[in-house]
Amino acid sequence: MEDPLDARDAKRVERMEKVVRELRSIVFQLRDTGKPVVVQPADTDARMAEMAGKLSDLEQTLRSLNSSFETVTRDLDQARRESAALKKDVDALSERLANLEQKQAQAAVAPPPEVSEGSAPTAAAGDPARDFAQARQLMLAGDYDGAEAAFAGFVEAYPDASRTPEAHYWWGKTLTVRNAHADAARAYIGAIRGWPQTPWAPDAVVELSRSLLALKKPADACQTLAEFGRRYPKAPANVASRAAATRTQAKCAA
Repeated sequence: MEDPLDARDAKRVERMEKVVRELRSIVFQLRDTGKPVVVQPADTDARMAEMAGKLSDLEQTLRSLNSSFETVTRDLDQARRESAALKKDVDALSERLANLEQKQAQAAVAPPPEVSEGSAPTAAAGDPARDFAQARQLMLAGDYDGAEAAFAGFVEAYPDASRTPEAHYWWGKTLTVRNAHADAARAYIGAIRGWPQTPWAPDAVVELSRSLLALKKPADACQTLAEFGRRYPKAPANVASRAAATRTQAKCAA
């Protein structure tokens, strides 16, 4: 039995065989091409290949990062444009709201509007008591359009009559029915001018505050309700309850 080569001798033989193969390759290639050939050691080629692979991975990573950066930049630019457009819309809306509030404020102190031909005031017959009774009867019958025209005609015909403030009150009621809150507010203001101590006056104040709240004027509604508490501390329970509910809706300070 031959003794096996030890590990060192085996490696030496392997290297020698590798050198022989490389020399043979050089000889054959030199014979075929007539040009010298440089053979790189195997481990150098492996390292070069490994480095090339790492470089390729790095380039791919950089390309991915650049693409992500470009996407983020585009998104940021788009967000900035959308933000600028939104700010422009908000500014325009704020300006429109300010103009609308200014017009409503002017309307609140303007004189009662002229009645159109479709609801022309009923011609007064010269008897305030009878004309008031007729207007009231129209309202009790549910003819709010007719009652509106009748009370408007009464206010126009008898501006200084004793029942003119009450006519303003009922006129405001007919306007509230059709959600004409600005006109109703003016009618109620005409009814409570001087804070009369009459059975309908507390309700007129509450109705005025409700109209102001419908006109998006909670501060004015709260101020009106504050006067209600001072002017009519003994108001009927149902009217006081409606005043409390309106105060809650307007978020008045306690």
